[in-house]
Amino acid sequence: MARAGLSRDAVTALALRVVDDGGTHGFTDLTLAKVAAAAGVATPSLYKHVGSLADLRRAVALVAIDDLTRATAAATIGRSGPDALSALAWAVRDFAREHPGRYAAVQLSPDLGAADDDPLSLAGARTIAVIVAVLRGFDLPEERAVDAIRAVRSAIHGFVSLELMGGFGLPDDVDHSFEVLVRLLVAGIADLADLPEPA
Repeated sequence: MARAGLSRDAVTALALRVVDDGGTHGFTDLTLAKVAAAAGVATPSLYKHVGSLADLRRAVALVAIDDLTRATAAATIGRSGPDALSALAWAVRDFAREHPGRYAAVQLSPDLGAADDDPLSLAGARTIAVIVAVLRGFDLPEERAVDAIRAVRSAIHGFVSLELMGGFGLPDDVDHSFEVLVRLLVAGIADLADLPEPA
């Protein structure tokens, strides 16, 4: 029998705690058994509140995506152009370092063929909307928007992922290297409008 007060939201909150406690592997290693243990119930009791591990992972991802969106929006509000892009990059990195398990959850993609109103798709769209708002300050032509969004996401995510996995083993200052990346990204986005169209 489920513990009194257990609900879908409560199970999700427990799963988030498991993810947070697991560090960089918290989301990958999330299981119903771990959440049930945290809840003090038998694993089958969770099925009254979540349909499956995949369902629970989606619920965790939704919270994590919304957390990241709030963090990036708060960091960039009132800023524009290079200042906004720099603030966005540092906000993503700070979020990932403080919540590595949740950052991994952010990367969960909607199911292929998911409807436009799929909650995971909508949450991701809100995150992208923050990036779009930041890039608006660069006055890019509309046809360059997707290129710019992809460049920003891949540059920041690539650095952050390597850092979380311990990929920067040299003694040189990683903060300085990230600042260099941000400056290169700002310069690249600023120059994007002048690139010739691909043949």
